[in-house]
Amino acid sequence: MRTSIATVSLSGTLTEKLTAAARAGFDGVEIFENDLTGSPLSPEEIRERAADLGLTIDLFQPMRDIEAVPADEFARNLRRAEHKFRLTRRLGADTVLVCSSVSPYAVDDDALAAGQLRRLAGLAQEYGIRVAYEALAWGRHVSTYEHAWRIVEAADHPALGVCLDSFHILARGSDVAGIEAIPGEKIFFLQLADAPQMSLDVLQWSRHHRCFPGQGDLDVTGLVRAAVRAGYDGPLSLEVFNDVFRQADAGRTAVDALRSLTLLQESAGLTAPPAPVVPTGFAFVEIATADTARIAPLLTALGFSRTARHSGKPVDLWEQGEARILLNTDTGSHPPEPALTAVGLESPDPAEASERAESLLAPVLPRRRAPGDAPLDAVAAPDGTEFFFCVTDRTGDSGWTHDFAPAPHTPAPIGITRVDHVALTQPWHQFDEATLFHRGVLGLRPHASVDLADPYGLLRSRAASNEDGTVRIALGIGASPTQDPARGGGGPQHVALVTDDLVTTVRQARAAGARLLPVPANYYDDLAAHYEFAPGELETYRELGILHDRDEKGEFRHCYTVTTGRVFFELVERVGGYDGYGARNAPVRLAAQHALAD
Repeated sequence: MRTSIATVSLSGTLTEKLTAAARAGFDGVEIFENDLTGSPLSPEEIRERAADLGLTIDLFQPMRDIEAVPADEFARNLRRAEHKFRLTRRLGADTVLVCSSVSPYAVDDDALAAGQLRRLAGLAQEYGIRVAYEALAWGRHVSTYEHAWRIVEAADHPALGVCLDSFHILARGSDVAGIEAIPGEKIFFLQLADAPQMSLDVLQWSRHHRCFPGQGDLDVTGLVRAAVRAGYDGPLSLEVFNDVFRQADAGRTAVDALRSLTLLQESAGLTAPPAPVVPTGFAFVEIATADTARIAPLLTALGFSRTARHSGKPVDLWEQGEARILLNTDTGSHPPEPALTAVGLESPDPAEASERAESLLAPVLPRRRAPGDAPLDAVAAPDGTEFFFCVTDRTGDSGWTHDFAPAPHTPAPIGITRVDHVALTQPWHQFDEATLFHRGVLGLRPHASVDLADPYGLLRSRAASNEDGTVRIALGIGASPTQDPARGGGGPQHVALVTDDLVTTVRQARAAGARLLPVPANYYDDLAAHYEFAPGELETYRELGILHDRDEKGEFRHCYTVTTGRVFFELVERVGGYDGYGARNAPVRLAAQHALAD
Protein backbone atom coordinates (compact mmCIF):
# COMPACT_ATOMS: atom_id res chain seq x y z
CA MET A 1 0.00 0.00 0.00
CA ARG A 2 1.06 3.59 -0.52
CA THR A 3 2.76 5.32 2.42
CA SER A 4 2.26 8.85 3.65
CA ILE A 5 3.24 11.00 6.62
CA ALA A 6 1.75 14.14 8.12
CA THR A 7 4.13 17.07 8.14
CA VAL A 8 3.34 17.62 11.83
CA SER A 9 5.25 14.39 12.53
CA LEU A 10 8.59 15.91 11.48
CA SER A 11 10.70 18.84 12.62
CA GLY A 12 11.84 21.79 10.55
CA THR A 13 10.36 23.98 7.84
CA LEU A 14 7.82 22.62 5.41
CA THR A 15 10.49 22.38 2.72
CA GLU A 16 12.74 20.39 5.05
CA LYS A 17 9.88 18.09 5.96
CA LEU A 18 9.01 17.39 2.33
CA THR A 19 12.65 16.66 1.54
CA ALA A 20 13.02 14.31 4.50
CA ALA A 21 9.85 12.40 3.60
CA ALA A 22 10.94 12.00 -0.01
CA ARG A 23 14.47 10.88 0.83
CA ALA A 24 13.16 8.29 3.27
CA GLY A 25 10.98 6.82 0.51
CA PHE A 26 7.45 7.98 1.34
CA ASP A 27 4.92 8.19 -1.47
CA GLY A 28 2.98 11.16 -0.12
CA VAL A 29 2.36 13.61 2.69
CA GLU A 30 -0.46 15.20 4.63
CA ILE A 31 0.00 18.97 4.81
CA PHE A 32 -0.73 20.28 8.29
CA GLU A 33 -2.37 23.69 8.23
CA ASN A 34 0.21 25.35 10.51
CA ASP A 35 3.05 24.18 8.25
CA LEU A 36 1.38 25.78 5.24
CA THR A 37 0.57 29.01 7.09
CA GLY A 38 4.18 29.43 8.19
CA SER A 39 5.72 28.66 4.82
CA PRO A 40 7.03 31.42 2.53
CA LEU A 41 6.08 29.26 -0.47
CA SER A 42 2.74 29.66 -2.19
CA PRO A 43 0.42 26.62 -2.37
CA GLU A 44 1.35 26.24 -6.03
CA GLU A 45 5.07 26.28 -5.19
CA ILE A 46 4.51 23.69 -2.47
CA ARG A 47 2.62 21.54 -4.95
CA GLU A 48 5.48 21.82 -7.45
CA ARG A 49 8.11 21.12 -4.79
CA ALA A 50 6.28 17.99 -3.69
CA ALA A 51 5.88 16.80 -7.28
CA ASP A 52 9.58 17.38 -7.99
CA LEU A 53 10.36 15.20 -4.96
CA GLY A 54 8.01 12.47 -6.17
CA LEU A 55 5.43 13.11 -3.44
CA THR A 56 1.69 13.38 -3.70
CA ILE A 57 -0.23 15.61 -1.32
CA ASP A 58 -2.80 13.19 0.02
CA LEU A 59 -4.62 15.31 2.59
CA PHE A 60 -4.95 18.86 3.83
CA GLN A 61 -5.70 19.01 7.53
CA PRO A 62 -7.44 19.91 9.68
CA MET A 63 -10.72 21.83 9.54
CA ARG A 64 -12.30 22.16 12.96
CA ASP A 65 -15.58 22.97 14.70
CA ILE A 66 -17.79 22.79 11.63
CA GLU A 67 -20.91 20.77 12.42
CA ALA A 68 -23.91 20.72 14.80
CA VAL A 69 -23.82 24.47 15.39
CA PRO A 70 -26.44 27.26 15.11
CA ALA A 71 -27.33 28.44 11.60
CA ASP A 72 -25.42 31.73 11.76
CA GLU A 73 -22.31 29.96 13.05
CA PHE A 74 -22.58 27.33 10.31
CA ALA A 75 -22.86 30.05 7.67
CA ARG A 76 -19.55 31.46 8.88
CA ASN A 77 -18.10 27.93 8.84
CA LEU A 78 -19.16 27.45 5.21
CA ARG A 79 -17.43 30.67 4.19
CA ARG A 80 -14.27 29.51 5.96
CA ALA A 81 -14.59 26.06 4.41
CA GLU A 82 -14.92 27.45 0.88
CA HIS A 83 -11.64 29.28 1.32
CA LYS A 84 -9.99 26.06 2.51
CA PHE A 85 -11.38 24.10 -0.42
CA ARG A 86 -9.86 26.60 -2.86
CA LEU A 87 -6.59 26.33 -0.99
CA THR A 88 -6.74 22.53 -1.14
CA ARG A 89 -7.15 22.64 -4.92
CA ARG A 90 -4.18 24.97 -5.20
CA LEU A 91 -2.13 22.43 -3.24
CA GLY A 92 -3.20 19.68 -5.61
CA ALA A 93 -4.86 17.63 -2.88
CA ASP A 94 -8.35 16.16 -3.16
CA THR A 95 -9.23 15.38 0.46
CA VAL A 96 -9.76 17.61 3.50
CA LEU A 97 -9.84 16.38 7.09
CA VAL A 98 -12.68 17.62 9.27
CA CYS A 99 -12.39 16.85 12.99
CA SER A 100 -15.45 16.35 15.16
CA SER A 101 -16.35 19.57 16.89
CA VAL A 102 -15.07 20.66 20.29
CA SER A 103 -16.80 24.03 19.94
CA PRO A 104 -18.90 25.26 22.88
CA TYR A 105 -21.55 26.18 20.29
CA ALA A 106 -21.92 22.55 19.15
CA VAL A 107 -25.06 20.73 20.25
CA ASP A 108 -25.74 17.03 20.70
CA ASP A 109 -27.89 16.58 17.61
CA ASP A 110 -26.87 13.90 15.11
CA ALA A 111 -29.50 14.93 12.58
CA LEU A 112 -28.22 18.52 12.60
CA ALA A 113 -24.61 17.33 12.34
CA ALA A 114 -25.48 15.06 9.41
CA GLY A 115 -27.38 17.79 7.60
CA GLN A 116 -24.61 20.34 7.98
CA LEU A 117 -21.92 17.88 6.96
CA ARG A 118 -23.98 17.01 3.88
CA ARG A 119 -24.07 20.70 2.92
CA LEU A 120 -20.34 20.94 3.57
CA ALA A 121 -19.70 17.92 1.34
CA GLY A 122 -21.88 19.42 -1.39
CA LEU A 123 -19.75 22.55 -1.37
CA ALA A 124 -16.56 20.49 -1.34
CA GLN A 125 -17.77 18.49 -4.35
CA GLU A 126 -18.02 21.69 -6.38
CA TYR A 127 -14.24 22.01 -5.98
CA GLY A 128 -13.53 18.33 -6.61
CA ILE A 129 -12.78 17.80 -2.91
CA ARG A 130 -13.76 15.00 -0.55
CA VAL A 131 -14.39 15.52 3.17
CA ALA A 132 -13.00 12.93 5.60
CA TYR A 133 -14.81 13.23 8.96
CA GLU A 134 -12.76 12.14 11.98
CA ALA A 135 -13.96 11.54 15.53
CA LEU A 136 -11.59 13.17 17.99
CA ALA A 137 -11.27 11.11 21.17
CA TRP A 138 -12.09 14.31 23.10
CA GLY A 139 -14.82 15.52 20.73
CA ARG A 140 -17.57 17.46 22.46
CA HIS A 141 -20.36 15.13 21.32
CA VAL A 142 -18.74 12.84 18.73
CA SER A 143 -15.76 10.97 20.14
CA THR A 144 -15.88 7.48 18.61
CA TYR A 145 -15.49 6.25 15.06
CA GLU A 146 -18.82 4.37 15.33
CA HIS A 147 -20.61 7.63 16.09
CA ALA A 148 -18.82 9.46 13.29
CA TRP A 149 -19.80 6.72 10.84
CA ARG A 150 -23.47 6.87 11.87
CA ILE A 151 -23.48 10.59 11.09
CA VAL A 152 -21.68 10.11 7.76
CA GLU A 153 -24.07 7.30 6.83
CA ALA A 154 -27.06 9.48 7.68
CA ALA A 155 -25.65 12.38 5.64
CA ASP A 156 -25.44 10.07 2.63
CA HIS A 157 -23.26 12.18 0.35
CA PRO A 158 -20.66 10.75 -2.08
CA ALA A 159 -18.10 13.41 -1.12
CA LEU A 160 -18.36 12.61 2.60
CA GLY A 161 -16.61 9.70 4.30
CA VAL A 162 -14.75 8.91 7.48
CA CYS A 163 -11.13 9.25 8.48
CA LEU A 164 -10.05 6.53 10.90
CA ASP A 165 -7.30 7.56 13.30
CA SER A 166 -5.73 4.68 15.21
CA PHE A 167 -4.88 6.80 18.24
CA HIS A 168 -8.37 8.22 18.69
CA ILE A 169 -9.88 4.77 18.27
CA LEU A 170 -7.49 2.69 20.36
CA ALA A 171 -6.94 5.26 23.10
CA ARG A 172 -10.63 4.99 23.93
CA GLY A 173 -10.50 1.20 23.87
CA SER A 174 -12.97 0.96 20.97
CA ASP A 175 -13.49 -2.41 19.31
CA VAL A 176 -11.91 -2.24 15.85
CA ALA A 177 -14.07 -5.13 14.60
CA GLY A 178 -16.80 -2.61 13.83
CA ILE A 179 -14.60 -1.04 11.16
CA GLU A 180 -15.31 -4.01 8.90
CA ALA A 181 -18.97 -2.94 8.74
CA ILE A 182 -18.01 0.36 7.07
CA PRO A 183 -17.95 0.14 3.26
CA GLY A 184 -14.34 0.45 2.11
CA GLU A 185 -15.17 3.26 -0.31
CA LYS A 186 -16.48 5.33 2.60
CA ILE A 187 -13.19 5.08 4.50
CA PHE A 188 -11.55 8.08 2.90
CA PHE A 189 -8.35 8.10 4.94
CA LEU A 190 -6.41 6.13 7.52
CA GLN A 191 -4.14 7.93 10.00
CA LEU A 192 -1.85 5.82 12.15
CA ALA A 193 -0.03 6.36 15.42
CA ASP A 194 0.96 4.22 18.36
CA ALA A 195 1.43 5.28 21.99
CA PRO A 196 2.64 3.84 25.28
CA GLN A 197 -0.07 2.96 27.77
CA MET A 198 -0.36 5.95 30.11
CA SER A 199 -2.83 7.24 32.68
CA LEU A 200 -3.19 10.71 31.22
CA ASP A 201 -5.89 13.01 29.98
CA VAL A 202 -6.44 11.77 26.43
CA LEU A 203 -5.72 15.19 24.89
CA GLN A 204 -2.35 15.47 26.65
CA TRP A 205 -1.61 11.85 25.83
CA SER A 206 -2.32 12.54 22.16
CA ARG A 207 -0.47 15.83 21.88
CA HIS A 208 2.79 14.74 23.50
CA HIS A 209 3.20 10.97 23.57
CA ARG A 210 2.21 9.46 20.27
CA CYS A 211 4.88 7.40 18.53
CA PHE A 212 5.26 5.37 15.37
CA PRO A 213 3.54 1.96 15.07
CA GLY A 214 5.51 -0.71 16.86
CA GLN A 215 7.04 1.71 19.37
CA GLY A 216 4.09 1.75 21.76
CA ASP A 217 1.45 -0.55 23.19
CA LEU A 218 -1.59 -0.05 20.96
CA ASP A 219 -2.86 -2.70 18.54
CA VAL A 220 -2.35 -0.65 15.38
CA THR A 221 -1.88 -3.86 13.38
CA GLY A 222 -5.37 -5.09 14.26
CA LEU A 223 -6.89 -1.79 13.19
CA VAL A 224 -5.10 -1.85 9.83
CA ARG A 225 -6.25 -5.42 9.21
CA ALA A 226 -9.85 -4.42 9.94
CA ALA A 227 -9.67 -1.43 7.58
CA VAL A 228 -8.18 -3.52 4.77
CA ARG A 229 -10.81 -6.22 5.25
CA ALA A 230 -13.44 -3.48 4.96
CA GLY A 231 -12.00 -2.64 1.54
CA TYR A 232 -9.82 0.38 2.31
CA ASP A 233 -7.14 0.78 -0.36
CA GLY A 234 -5.83 4.29 0.31
CA PRO A 235 -2.50 5.27 1.84
CA LEU A 236 -1.25 4.22 5.24
CA SER A 237 -0.45 7.60 6.73
CA LEU A 238 1.38 8.49 9.93
CA GLU A 239 0.12 11.35 12.09
CA VAL A 240 2.31 11.52 15.19
CA PHE A 241 2.40 14.34 17.71
CA ASN A 242 5.54 13.87 19.77
CA ASP A 243 7.70 16.41 21.58
CA VAL A 244 10.89 14.45 20.83
CA PHE A 245 10.21 14.03 17.12
CA ARG A 246 9.56 17.75 16.79
CA GLN A 247 13.11 18.45 17.96
CA ALA A 248 14.97 15.55 16.33
CA ASP A 249 16.57 15.47 12.89
CA ALA A 250 13.80 15.24 10.30
CA GLY A 251 15.74 12.89 8.03
CA ARG A 252 16.35 10.30 10.75
CA THR A 253 12.77 10.58 11.98
CA ALA A 254 11.40 10.03 8.48
CA VAL A 255 13.51 6.88 8.03
CA ASP A 256 12.34 5.61 11.41
CA ALA A 257 8.76 6.38 10.38
CA LEU A 258 8.97 4.48 7.11
CA ARG A 259 10.61 1.54 8.89
CA SER A 260 7.62 1.45 11.23
CA LEU A 261 5.19 1.34 8.30
CA THR A 262 7.20 -1.44 6.65
CA LEU A 263 7.00 -3.49 9.85
CA LEU A 264 3.32 -2.63 10.26
CA GLN A 265 2.50 -3.89 6.78
CA GLU A 266 4.46 -7.04 7.48
CA SER A 267 2.62 -7.69 10.75
CA ALA A 268 -0.73 -7.01 9.06
CA GLY A 269 0.09 -9.51 6.29
CA LEU A 270 0.14 -6.88 3.55
CA THR A 271 3.78 -7.31 2.52
CA ALA A 272 6.49 -9.94 2.96
CA PRO A 273 9.97 -8.44 3.39
CA PRO A 274 12.83 -10.83 4.20
CA ALA A 275 11.79 -12.70 7.33
CA PRO A 276 13.37 -11.88 10.70
CA VAL A 277 16.48 -13.89 11.51
CA VAL A 278 16.51 -14.08 15.30
CA PRO A 279 20.02 -14.20 16.78
CA THR A 280 20.86 -17.18 18.97
CA GLY A 281 23.65 -15.76 21.12
CA PHE A 282 26.49 -13.31 21.48
CA ALA A 283 29.51 -14.01 19.27
CA PHE A 284 31.52 -11.14 20.79
CA VAL A 285 31.43 -7.63 22.13
CA GLU A 286 33.97 -5.12 20.86
CA ILE A 287 35.61 -2.41 22.89
CA ALA A 288 37.52 0.28 21.04
CA THR A 289 40.37 1.95 22.89
CA ALA A 290 43.43 3.90 21.88
CA ASP A 291 45.42 2.29 24.70
CA THR A 292 44.77 -1.28 25.85
CA ALA A 293 46.70 -0.58 29.05
CA ARG A 294 43.53 0.95 30.50
CA ILE A 295 41.29 -2.08 29.92
CA ALA A 296 43.55 -5.13 29.54
CA PRO A 297 44.41 -5.38 33.27
CA LEU A 298 40.70 -5.42 34.11
CA LEU A 299 40.01 -8.19 31.59
CA THR A 300 42.90 -10.18 33.04
CA ALA A 301 41.55 -9.74 36.57
CA LEU A 302 38.15 -10.95 35.33
CA GLY A 303 39.76 -14.16 34.08
CA PHE A 304 40.00 -13.36 30.37
CA SER A 305 43.04 -14.34 28.33
CA ARG A 306 44.33 -12.78 25.11
CA THR A 307 43.95 -15.81 22.85
CA ALA A 308 44.35 -14.45 19.31
CA ARG A 309 45.25 -11.51 17.09
CA HIS A 310 43.48 -10.46 13.90
CA SER A 311 45.60 -11.25 10.85
CA GLY A 312 45.26 -7.78 9.32
CA LYS A 313 43.85 -5.38 11.90
CA PRO A 314 44.91 -4.13 15.35
CA VAL A 315 42.28 -6.25 17.08
CA ASP A 316 42.92 -8.75 19.90
CA LEU A 317 40.55 -11.52 20.94
CA TRP A 318 40.13 -12.12 24.67
CA GLU A 319 38.20 -15.19 25.80
CA GLN A 320 36.80 -17.02 28.80
CA GLY A 321 34.35 -19.84 28.25
CA GLU A 322 32.01 -18.68 25.50
CA ALA A 323 32.45 -15.02 26.42
CA ARG A 324 34.55 -13.20 23.80
CA ILE A 325 35.73 -9.60 23.89
CA LEU A 326 37.54 -7.86 21.04
CA LEU A 327 39.91 -5.02 21.87
CA ASN A 328 40.25 -2.76 18.85
CA THR A 329 42.94 -0.07 18.93
CA ASP A 330 41.95 1.31 15.52
CA THR A 331 39.50 3.71 17.15
CA GLY A 332 38.84 5.82 14.03
CA SER A 333 35.92 8.09 14.82
CA HIS A 334 35.35 6.50 18.21
CA PRO A 335 36.50 8.25 21.40
CA PRO A 336 40.01 7.29 22.54
CA GLU A 337 38.90 6.06 25.96
CA PRO A 338 37.55 2.49 26.17
CA ALA A 339 34.02 2.31 24.78
CA LEU A 340 31.69 -0.47 23.67
CA THR A 341 31.35 0.07 19.93
CA ALA A 342 30.18 -3.22 18.39
CA VAL A 343 28.30 -6.40 19.18
CA GLY A 344 28.58 -9.66 17.28
CA LEU A 345 25.39 -11.70 17.19
CA GLU A 346 25.32 -15.40 16.41
CA SER A 347 23.02 -15.70 13.41
CA PRO A 348 21.46 -18.78 11.83
CA ASP A 349 21.76 -17.02 8.45
CA PRO A 350 23.95 -13.89 8.36
CA ALA A 351 23.15 -13.15 4.70
CA GLU A 352 19.40 -13.25 5.33
CA ALA A 353 19.85 -11.14 8.46
CA SER A 354 21.68 -8.53 6.40
CA GLU A 355 18.96 -8.55 3.72
CA ARG A 356 16.36 -8.08 6.42
CA ALA A 357 18.27 -5.09 7.78
CA GLU A 358 18.56 -3.47 4.34
CA SER A 359 14.84 -3.94 3.67
CA LEU A 360 14.15 -2.02 6.87
CA LEU A 361 16.44 0.88 5.94
CA ALA A 362 19.16 -0.02 8.44
CA PRO A 363 22.50 1.26 7.13
CA VAL A 364 24.77 -1.63 6.18
CA LEU A 365 28.28 -0.52 7.06
CA PRO A 366 31.17 -0.71 4.61
CA ARG A 367 33.94 -2.97 5.88
CA ARG A 368 37.60 -3.00 4.96
CA ARG A 369 38.18 -6.66 4.13
CA ALA A 370 41.40 -8.33 3.09
CA PRO A 371 41.46 -11.31 0.71
CA GLY A 372 40.65 -14.40 2.70
CA ASP A 373 38.79 -12.56 5.48
CA ALA A 374 35.55 -14.16 6.55
CA PRO A 375 32.45 -12.37 5.23
CA LEU A 376 31.03 -10.32 8.06
CA ASP A 377 28.20 -7.85 7.51
CA ALA A 378 27.38 -5.13 10.01
CA VAL A 379 24.53 -2.66 10.41
CA ALA A 380 24.45 0.51 12.47
CA ALA A 381 21.96 0.87 15.29
CA PRO A 382 20.45 4.31 15.95
CA ASP A 383 23.05 5.05 18.64
CA GLY A 384 25.92 4.12 16.29
CA THR A 385 26.63 0.70 17.81
CA GLU A 386 27.65 -1.74 15.08
CA PHE A 387 25.87 -5.10 15.03
CA PHE A 388 27.62 -7.93 13.19
CA PHE A 389 25.81 -11.04 11.99
CA CYS A 390 28.20 -13.89 12.79
CA VAL A 391 28.88 -17.57 12.72
CA THR A 392 31.43 -18.72 15.31
CA ASP A 393 33.09 -21.82 13.89
CA ARG A 394 36.26 -23.23 15.41
CA THR A 395 36.23 -26.36 13.26
CA GLY A 396 36.25 -24.87 9.75
CA ASP A 397 37.04 -21.75 7.77
CA SER A 398 33.58 -20.21 7.60
CA GLY A 399 33.48 -18.47 10.96
CA TRP A 400 34.76 -15.02 11.88
CA THR A 401 37.40 -16.50 14.21
CA HIS A 402 39.20 -17.81 11.13
CA ASP A 403 40.57 -14.28 10.68
CA PHE A 404 42.45 -14.51 13.99
CA ALA A 405 45.83 -16.15 14.57
CA PRO A 406 46.23 -17.88 17.94
CA ALA A 407 48.45 -16.14 20.50
CA PRO A 408 50.35 -17.81 23.33
CA HIS A 409 48.42 -17.52 26.57
CA THR A 410 47.95 -19.09 29.97
CA PRO A 411 44.24 -19.44 30.80
CA ALA A 412 43.25 -18.30 34.29
CA PRO A 413 39.45 -18.44 34.28
CA ILE A 414 37.41 -17.37 37.29
CA GLY A 415 34.10 -18.99 36.34
CA ILE A 416 32.68 -16.66 33.67
CA THR A 417 30.88 -18.70 31.02
CA ARG A 418 29.24 -16.31 28.53
CA VAL A 419 27.76 -12.86 27.95
CA ASP A 420 24.40 -12.44 29.67
CA HIS A 421 23.43 -9.07 28.22
CA VAL A 422 24.75 -5.77 26.99
CA ALA A 423 23.33 -2.44 28.12
CA LEU A 424 23.37 0.43 25.64
CA THR A 425 22.62 3.99 26.70
CA GLN A 426 20.70 5.75 23.94
CA PRO A 427 20.71 9.42 22.95
CA TRP A 428 17.60 10.97 24.49
CA HIS A 429 15.86 11.49 21.14
CA GLN A 430 16.48 7.99 19.74
CA PHE A 431 15.01 5.72 22.41
CA ASP A 432 11.82 4.82 20.52
CA GLU A 433 13.78 4.48 17.30
CA ALA A 434 16.17 2.08 19.03
CA THR A 435 13.27 -0.01 20.35
CA LEU A 436 11.85 -0.38 16.85
CA PHE A 437 15.30 -1.18 15.41
CA HIS A 438 15.99 -3.97 17.89
CA ARG A 439 12.54 -5.44 17.38
CA GLY A 440 12.23 -5.11 13.63
CA VAL A 441 15.78 -5.36 12.34
CA LEU A 442 17.33 -7.71 14.91
CA GLY A 443 14.19 -9.76 15.56
CA LEU A 444 14.22 -9.33 19.34
CA ARG A 445 11.14 -9.15 21.55
CA PRO A 446 10.79 -5.87 23.48
CA HIS A 447 9.81 -6.01 27.13
CA ALA A 448 7.95 -3.45 29.21
CA SER A 449 9.57 -0.09 29.75
CA VAL A 450 10.65 0.69 33.32
CA ASP A 451 11.66 3.89 35.07
CA LEU A 452 14.83 3.95 37.17
CA ALA A 453 15.55 6.53 39.85
CA ASP A 454 18.87 8.30 39.37
CA PRO A 455 20.23 11.00 41.72
CA TYR A 456 19.99 13.48 38.83
CA GLY A 457 16.69 12.49 37.28
CA LEU A 458 14.49 9.66 36.13
CA LEU A 459 15.90 7.23 33.57
CA ARG A 460 13.97 4.98 31.21
CA SER A 461 15.03 1.46 30.36
CA ARG A 462 13.61 -1.18 28.07
CA ALA A 463 15.07 -4.60 27.38
CA ALA A 464 14.74 -6.72 24.25
CA SER A 465 15.61 -10.40 24.01
CA ASN A 466 15.18 -13.55 22.02
CA GLU A 467 12.78 -16.16 23.38
CA ASP A 468 15.26 -18.25 25.37
CA GLY A 469 17.20 -15.30 26.81
CA THR A 470 20.51 -16.14 25.14
CA VAL A 471 20.48 -12.65 23.64
CA ARG A 472 19.46 -9.79 25.91
CA ILE A 473 19.98 -6.11 25.14
CA ALA A 474 18.97 -3.45 27.66
CA LEU A 475 18.31 -0.01 26.21
CA GLY A 476 18.52 2.99 28.51
CA ILE A 477 18.03 6.71 28.20
CA GLY A 478 19.07 9.65 30.33
CA ALA A 479 16.74 12.09 32.02
CA SER A 480 17.20 15.05 29.67
CA PRO A 481 18.93 16.07 26.43
CA THR A 482 21.17 18.56 28.28
CA GLN A 483 22.31 16.17 31.00
CA ASP A 484 26.03 15.67 31.52
CA PRO A 485 27.03 12.23 30.21
CA ALA A 486 28.78 11.58 33.53
CA ARG A 487 25.43 12.02 35.23
CA GLY A 488 23.36 9.59 33.21
CA GLY A 489 22.62 11.37 29.93
CA GLY A 490 24.40 9.31 27.29
CA GLY A 491 26.44 7.59 30.01
CA PRO A 492 28.64 4.50 29.87
CA GLN A 493 27.65 1.19 28.28
CA HIS A 494 28.17 -2.11 30.03
CA VAL A 495 28.59 -5.82 29.44
CA ALA A 496 27.06 -8.37 31.82
CA LEU A 497 28.93 -11.67 32.19
CA VAL A 498 27.44 -14.91 33.54
CA THR A 499 28.93 -17.04 36.28
CA ASP A 500 27.41 -20.04 38.05
CA ASP A 501 29.02 -19.08 41.39
CA LEU A 502 29.17 -15.33 41.82
CA VAL A 503 30.70 -15.36 45.30
CA THR A 504 33.69 -17.44 44.18
CA THR A 505 34.09 -15.43 40.97
CA VAL A 506 34.05 -12.12 42.85
CA ARG A 507 36.61 -13.32 45.39
CA GLN A 508 38.95 -14.39 42.60
CA ALA A 509 38.41 -11.16 40.64
CA ARG A 510 39.18 -9.04 43.70
CA ALA A 511 42.26 -11.11 44.49
CA ALA A 512 43.46 -10.52 40.92
CA GLY A 513 43.11 -6.76 41.29
CA ALA A 514 39.67 -5.99 39.84
CA ARG A 515 38.17 -2.79 41.24
CA LEU A 516 34.54 -3.45 42.04
CA LEU A 517 31.90 -0.81 42.65
CA PRO A 518 31.47 -0.13 46.38
CA VAL A 519 27.92 -0.53 47.64
CA PRO A 520 26.62 1.59 50.57
CA ALA A 521 26.03 -0.26 53.84
CA ASN A 522 22.50 1.19 53.93
CA TYR A 523 21.64 -1.00 50.96
CA TYR A 524 22.24 -4.17 52.95
CA ASP A 525 20.23 -2.91 55.90
CA ASP A 526 17.34 -2.36 53.49
CA LEU A 527 17.88 -5.78 51.89
CA ALA A 528 17.62 -7.45 55.30
CA ALA A 529 14.21 -5.85 55.75
CA HIS A 530 12.93 -7.24 52.45
CA TYR A 531 14.21 -10.80 52.38
CA GLU A 532 15.34 -13.61 54.62
CA PHE A 533 18.80 -15.06 54.02
CA ALA A 534 20.71 -18.13 55.09
CA PRO A 535 23.13 -17.58 57.99
CA GLY A 536 26.11 -15.56 56.79
CA GLU A 537 24.73 -15.00 53.29
CA LEU A 538 23.92 -11.32 53.67
CA GLU A 539 27.24 -10.68 55.39
CA THR A 540 29.04 -12.22 52.40
CA TYR A 541 27.14 -9.95 50.01
CA ARG A 542 28.03 -6.95 52.15
CA GLU A 543 31.71 -7.92 52.21
CA LEU A 544 31.94 -8.40 48.44
CA GLY A 545 29.60 -5.65 47.20
CA ILE A 546 27.07 -8.11 45.74
CA LEU A 547 23.53 -6.93 45.08
CA HIS A 548 20.53 -9.24 45.28
CA ASP A 549 17.05 -9.46 43.78
CA ARG A 550 14.43 -12.17 43.61
CA ASP A 551 10.99 -12.82 42.20
CA GLU A 552 8.54 -15.69 42.14
CA LYS A 553 10.72 -17.55 39.61
CA GLY A 554 14.17 -17.28 41.12
CA GLU A 555 17.02 -15.10 42.35
CA PHE A 556 19.54 -12.73 40.85
CA ARG A 557 22.95 -11.89 42.27
CA HIS A 558 25.15 -9.29 40.60
CA CYS A 559 27.93 -6.77 41.09
CA TYR A 560 29.77 -4.19 38.97
CA THR A 561 33.28 -3.13 38.16
CA VAL A 562 34.33 0.49 38.39
CA THR A 563 33.83 2.29 35.08
CA THR A 564 36.86 2.42 32.80
CA GLY A 565 36.53 5.09 30.14
CA ARG A 566 32.97 4.62 28.94
CA VAL A 567 32.47 0.98 29.78
CA PHE A 568 32.05 -1.20 32.84
CA PHE A 569 31.28 -4.86 33.48
CA GLU A 570 28.58 -6.58 35.48
CA LEU A 571 28.98 -10.07 36.91
CA VAL A 572 25.68 -11.92 37.23
CA GLU A 573 24.34 -15.20 38.56
CA ARG A 574 20.81 -16.25 37.66
CA VAL A 575 19.16 -18.80 39.94
CA GLY A 576 16.03 -20.66 38.87
CA GLY A 577 13.87 -18.89 36.32
CA TYR A 578 14.73 -15.29 37.19
CA ASP A 579 14.42 -13.36 33.93
CA GLY A 580 14.96 -9.73 34.93
CA TYR A 581 17.92 -7.40 35.24
CA GLY A 582 17.88 -6.39 38.91
CA ALA A 583 16.04 -3.13 38.19
CA ARG A 584 15.29 -2.49 41.86
CA ASN A 585 19.04 -2.24 42.46
CA ALA A 586 19.70 0.21 39.62
CA PRO A 587 19.30 3.35 41.80
CA VAL A 588 21.97 2.02 44.18
CA ARG A 589 24.34 1.29 41.31
CA LEU A 590 23.75 4.71 39.74
CA ALA A 591 24.29 6.53 43.04
CA ALA A 592 27.51 4.61 43.66
CA GLN A 593 28.80 5.42 40.17
CA HIS A 594 28.00 9.11 40.62
CA ALA A 595 29.79 9.11 43.96
CA LEU A 596 32.97 7.81 42.32
CA ALA A 597 32.66 10.25 39.40
CA ASP A 598 32.35 13.17 41.80
